[in-house]
Amino acid sequence: MQDEYLDFVSTYIESISETLRSISLKIHDNPELNFKEFIAHETLTKFMNTRKGWKVTPSAYRIKTAFIAVYDSGKKGPVISFNAEYDALTGIGHACGHNLIAIASVGAALAAGAAISKFNLPGKVILFGTPAEEGGGGKIALLNAGAYSDHGVDINLISHPGKVKDSALVRTNAYVNTKIEYFGKEAHAAAAPWEGINALDALITAYNALSVLRQQTMPGDIIQGHITDGGAAPNIIHAYAAGIFVVRATSKKRLEVLKAKVDKCFEAGAEATGAKLQMTHIMGYDDHVPNKAMGRVCRAVMNKLGSNIPTEHLDLIEGATQASTDQGNISYAMPSLSPGFRIESVEGPHNPGFAEAARTREAHDVALRVGKALAVTGLEVLSDEDLLKAVKEEFEEMLKEH
Repeated sequence: MQDEYLDFVSTYIESISETLRSISLKIHDNPELNFKEFIAHETLTKFMNTRKGWKVTPSAYRIKTAFIAVYDSGKKGPVISFNAEYDALTGIGHACGHNLIAIASVGAALAAGAAISKFNLPGKVILFGTPAEEGGGGKIALLNAGAYSDHGVDINLISHPGKVKDSALVRTNAYVNTKIEYFGKEAHAAAAPWEGINALDALITAYNALSVLRQQTMPGDIIQGHITDGGAAPNIIHAYAAGIFVVRATSKKRLEVLKAKVDKCFEAGAEATGAKLQMTHIMGYDDHVPNKAMGRVCRAVMNKLGSNIPTEHLDLIEGATQASTDQGNISYAMPSLSPGFRIESVEGPHNPGFAEAARTREAHDVALRVGKALAVTGLEVLSDEDLLKAVKEEFEEMLKEH
């Protein structure tokens, strides 16, 4: 059925291409930050409400800029879902191409819903509007609120643009973001420095310890940080110093090991100076583990549409990125796939040049192409019991290994 699905999905998505283009540009030209994506939310929910058979819940689960749209065949069956992102980056707008992610998922969900009716398939299609991917963890908020479990979701699909080659099996790093604070005691830095406890010395000691630690970290381990408060004045022993530090690793299991070593560096700063240490968790994402069974379908479809994705083994290697996403948490809650698609850009993601590239007609066309692949992948899982079984068995084995 793959070719039949692909023909139908391609025709359907092309028929709404210009509408999706206007939605993409509306989101792109009105960049909004974490949990403040009000224009994007209104644009997407208003459009979904015009589509026959779709039930839309705006501001879902008390998250103002989240939404859920459901297409129900009326017959019991698998539940396939798609995530749409639409938040932007501070100062550089849609330099991660979330406007493209949004329309790829919207197009895929609508095409899958139409195919359910066309081919008389059982089950449901759900589109989740997921805000705040850029550090806010919108998908984690929806997971914790029960959005996916309440709807009995079997699989989840999304995509992401980049400057690298197309990939069906994108893997990402796990990461944790922590605020580090040291509390010391003021004293005159010239007249009586011995009376003070230097919080900045504690932070610098920790910072240097992290630099030493990097010599013995593994490939894929990343430690990043910046000092947000370095004291009040040079003639005062600094009573307060603070910084934000990010730790990344190839898996959440490895991240636990690395984070423990990093924490000891911060503890060493406190021990060496007598300052009091306070560590505050800000945010963390799991690594994304792609479901290979779904990836085989997606790779076949993307290659039919013009991609040149290599075999599974090579795709897993080439599809690895050291970036992080809250889709990683989705991949530990249910089978997930997040294929990557290349758009032509001088610069890579999180750069102003990429924001410009994400607005082009060429990028739009590529986003719709991956939307077609997502739709067909979902339909194959929905209509093939053996495939759904293989997808779920692989997921359960992955959880044991990770």
